[in-house]
Amino acid sequence: MNRLLGNFLSLFSRDAQADRMVPPTGFTARLTLFSAAAMAFLVVFALALSMATGRLAQRWGEELANGSTLRISAPLAQLEQQTAAALNVLETTPGIVGARALTADEQRALLSPWFGPDLPIEDLPIPQLIEISETEEGYDAAGLRLRLQAEVPGAILDDHSRWRKPLQQAATRLRMLGWLAIGVIAAVTGTMITLAANAALAANSQVIAVMRLVGAQDEYIARAFVRRFTLRALMGAAAGTVAGYGAVLLLPSAQGAGGFLTGLGFQGYGALWLALVPFAAAAVAFVATGVAARKSLSELS
Repeated sequence: MNRLLGNFLSLFSRDAQADRMVPPTGFTARLTLFSAAAMAFLVVFALALSMATGRLAQRWGEELANGSTLRISAPLAQLEQQTAAALNVLETTPGIVGARALTADEQRALLSPWFGPDLPIEDLPIPQLIEISETEEGYDAAGLRLRLQAEVPGAILDDHSRWRKPLQQAATRLRMLGWLAIGVIAAVTGTMITLAANAALAANSQVIAVMRLVGAQDEYIARAFVRRFTLRALMGAAAGTVAGYGAVLLLPSAQGAGGFLTGLGFQGYGALWLALVPFAAAAVAFVATGVAARKSLSELS
């Protein structure tokens, strides 16, 4: 491992004689730079997606974990009485720190996105909603349902478990999809750089033959190609990362109303991950070019 790291760091020391074996311009140089830049650009968005879904899963868990809703469906003449009875049951339930019946204005605000702001809620048989705040340990939902069934027949308890788990699972899987996309991008980058390295080796076969005649070892020749292609990948990925980060900055900032679609950005120390993208691309190029160069040199011998 130390030897591999030492070989990688030695790529940044200039060797003019070795550099002459690898053409500084041409099709392979452009292909390597463009591939690394394009893949780094895509990695930035995959990272943004993965981090945004991680924050989304955390927010959903926090918002739904310590709260529940009680819905009371009863005739208007009995609704106030059952609401008072339900509040009494909730206030005497261990694990519940507070319960509050939503006002008519609050319920109207909840329904306004579907029915408009002028909904005559007082004249409609709309269930009464009670907002429940619980401790971190929570309460016995099964026992509470039995008490409510006996004392408040029209009450239906929703502890949000059927919403919380599927939403968190969806966000977690979407986050895994982002990391899987990064892995696929790395594989494609390695493949493109391998093709470019093979083309460069084939195009310079005569130069390689002359270098062998004057005593150059295959490891020395391979290292020259590895250095050139690794540095190209590093520069291309750096440019692609900057371009990708600039594109992410143009997206709408996180908003409560927009939710996930307006939160695809980097927050806090998350932006530090971007500094690793060019070096990750360079590491992929280092491995891919090394394998391709040694294989091609063995075939040319």
